[in-house]
Amino acid sequence: MKISLLEIVVTVVFLIWGLFVVNILTKYLYGCMENRGFEHNVAVYYNRKVIHILAGGLIAALVPFFYQTPLLPFIFALLLAVYTYVPHKTGNLMWWFQTEDNIYECTFAFMWGVVLTLGWIVSGGNFWFGVLPILFMAVGDAVTGLVRNALYKRRTKSWWGNLAMAAFSIPAGVILGIAGVLAGAIVSVVEHFEFGPIDDNITVPSISFLILVIANFYAPWLLTFQLS
Repeated sequence: MKISLLEIVVTVVFLIWGLFVVNILTKYLYGCMENRGFEHNVAVYYNRKVIHILAGGLIAALVPFFYQTPLLPFIFALLLAVYTYVPHKTGNLMWWFQTEDNIYECTFAFMWGVVLTLGWIVSGGNFWFGVLPILFMAVGDAVTGLVRNALYKRRTKSWWGNLAMAAFSIPAGVILGIAGVLAGAIVSVVEHFEFGPIDDNITVPSISFLILVIANFYAPWLLTFQLS
């Protein structure tokens, strides 16, 4: 895979932005929320969703405009997965967004890289095939969490949150046509359910990606690329 200078520069910029969101912005936001009387777990949960949107979602949406191959984005995602896993291993958590009871932020980064890469491969070079499931995970699921956190002040499941996710994911699915809309609707429901140790950072992108793969091979007329 040939890598251009632009791709290298953009990757460095994305990495700096991701680290800024994780280490500076969300830490600052935690302080703001603490000053306003937010409980620790509430502030942490909000910060996790901020990272979902500003690091995961924003960067994923920009990938198709700057890259020819998924190699550097994949490496970028793995670096962030390792970066967020090390504090769990050492016991030195980034307390403003990490918790001891799960490593969901690590699976988020890992799935970001894997789905983006597989989508590009399966579709023959269309980044949106992998970006769309990532947007369901990064933005759709984040909207769900923000609504739940605002309503209940704790991590819980709520159909109000899933309705908010659907309000984003179904229109976003139009990017890849009927199959994308269908995938967005289905994962907006799937997100509501727990599957043991498998968190929704795995189920949401995996299931939506599988739907797109099935459509690609068995019902290609359901796929229509709507974004140039």
